[in-house]
Amino acid sequence: MEYAITKDIQHVMRIMGHKNIQNTLLYTQLINFESDEFHSATAKTVLEAQKLVEAEFDYICEFNDVKIFRKRK
Repeated sequence: MEYAITKDIQHVMRIMGHKNIQNTLLYTQLINFESDEFHSATAKTVLEAQKLVEAEFDYICEFNDVKIFRKRK
């Protein structure tokens, strides 16, 4: 679960106490934590974009002066 949140394999290796990264990789590849469904949101201002980033939305692109964000459900 920690890897799904942080995407930092070395961090996960440290907190699990593994000495070999291969052991950690085994555990992180056993379960697919990601769904194919997303929440989407748009931002027209820097403040709106900041709030979305703080809510863990990922920036995707900009279209017609609107920034598009998404986050997995």
